[in-house]
Amino acid sequence: MNKKTVWRVVWKIIHVAIIVNFIVEIAYCGYQVFGVLGGGPLFDAVLTIDMDLFLKRRLYAIETWIAIAGLAIYLAITEILPQMKKEAAAARVNGSP
Repeated sequence: MNKKTVWRVVWKIIHVAIIVNFIVEIAYCGYQVFGVLGGGPLFDAVLTIDMDLFLKRRLYAIETWIAIAGLAIYLAITEILPQMKKEAAAARVNGSP
């Protein structure tokens, strides 16, 4: 294998590791919010819940949304944008505006 192929494989492994890390983070935070820390939406129970538990749930929920946004941005930059550029270049070659 040449050096370029090795680097391509290394970057692909890093890419997959980043995506898996985001997915694990989302799953873990979802488990914490809905499994460990009270199970499901609070609705009227929010009026009687301990403030410490309430804040823990909120922080895990915020962490989940940050991980979801991070995954969406990462995929947009690394997967969707290159695909759109490739399609635009192919359209220019074929004469489409």
